[in-house]
Amino acid sequence: MESLIGQPFSMTHASIPLEQRLKSGITPQLLRLSVGIEDADDLIADLQQALEE
Repeated sequence: MESLIGQPFSMTHASIPLEQRLKSGITPQLLRLSVGIEDADDLIADLQQALEE
């Protein structure tokens, strides 16, 4: 199992009308993090590196 990051606004909830998405708190800035079974230190390091770019 691998970790992944998704953007519900443009992926899983893209078919929902814009007004309804925003009213529900589903904004372009919202990210969903699904954590897999990788080593925690590796995940933290990967996230830090990605946020610095």
